[in-house]
Amino acid sequence: MKKKATYDEEELEIIQALEAGSLKPVKDAPKRIKAHKTAAEASLKKDQRLNIRISSRDLKNLQARALEEGVPYQTLAASLLHKFVSGHLISQR
Repeated sequence: MKKKATYDEEELEIIQALEAGSLKPVKDAPKRIKAHKTAAEASLKKDQRLNIRISSRDLKNLQARALEEGVPYQTLAASLLHKFVSGHLISQR
């Protein structure tokens, strides 16, 4: 079961502007889109392998959470690692 999407204040402003029709395209949109796609592909490229040993309990819990989110468990694990190392996921100590 997927969770209902939650948006922050900036995202809500963008959605409201889109629905109101007040957004205007930029002049060089195709060029910008291509540049953003290239950057996204480069940042999401999976070119290294990581093998780790974790407890069977943690693996089962990870698999259960991945099932709830509707994604493969390895994808969820990679996403969590990425968020942590990029500072978007903060450990609770």
